[in-house]
Amino acid sequence: MSVPEDDERLLPLAQRWPRASKFLLSGCAATVAELATFPLDLTKTRLQMQGEAALARLGDSARESAPYRGMVRTALGIIQEEGFLKLWQGVTPAIYRHVVYSGGRMVTYEHLREAVFGKSEDKHYPLWKSVIGGMMAGVIGQFLANPTDLVKVQMQMEGKRKLEGKPLRFRGVHHAFAKILAEGGIRGLWAGWVPNIQRAALVNMGDLTTYDTVKHYLVLNTPLEDNIMTHGLSSLCSGLVASILGTPADVIKSRIMNQPRDKQGRGLLYKSSTDCLIQAVQGEGFMSLYKGFLPSWLRMTPWSLVFWLTYEKIREMSGVSPF
Repeated sequence: MSVPEDDERLLPLAQRWPRASKFLLSGCAATVAELATFPLDLTKTRLQMQGEAALARLGDSARESAPYRGMVRTALGIIQEEGFLKLWQGVTPAIYRHVVYSGGRMVTYEHLREAVFGKSEDKHYPLWKSVIGGMMAGVIGQFLANPTDLVKVQMQMEGKRKLEGKPLRFRGVHHAFAKILAEGGIRGLWAGWVPNIQRAALVNMGDLTTYDTVKHYLVLNTPLEDNIMTHGLSSLCSGLVASILGTPADVIKSRIMNQPRDKQGRGLLYKSSTDCLIQAVQGEGFMSLYKGFLPSWLRMTPWSLVFWLTYEKIREMSGVSPF
């Protein structure tokens, strides 16, 4: 039943433009979560670059002279050698990324859940549908956000380049975008997009699928109601599963995005995500795929907790139905 135009103007914005509202609300929640946990993301990225076996082919001595070892020493080294505020180096493109990424994935997932797959009358949502929806939402959201993720990863490594005596590549976020665009064209902004969406599919299968499944299981099968306790328990589960599934793909993604490139924008270390995977396992062992797992998990869990609690609360405050 259509709503008369005069009456439609009286509706809250969340009801007049539900998808746009959910996009903005998820972007706000993601910004809060990103600011709170970004130092752990920076630490994770630095750890993932340590001992990169492929650098030996370029005669790079950084592999042997890496100044950081372990999560705590890496974080302390950044503070001592670069400054406390450098723990947030690259946070601006990270926020840009999460506004696009989180907005895209949340709107896509809810659209698939409500309009494409559809819930049953008792609000039961089969796990297989949730898995497919979570992976598709991650792929779409991450593809849209790839340019900002690329800039974030490269800016996170600038402090390390300075310590190694290498020239800095970027003066700031906008200079980074402009330089990547000038050197590699539009295509250059999507460098590493394949491992990036592979990671996003796995992470969102862990995050969105786990949160949605656990939350509705608790609401339908236990005395718990749709409140902060349920949201907290669900988000803790989703953060753990997302870290376990996403860390290997995150290592591959970070290395491909940070590798040096020729004038045509082609990587000098890895031909593809598969090549990067093979070189990492052969040169450093299988567990190299879980480099940075501890800070990744320690970051993903509070990130998921802050995001979901904030997102559910601002949906409630804005008159939008619970997730």
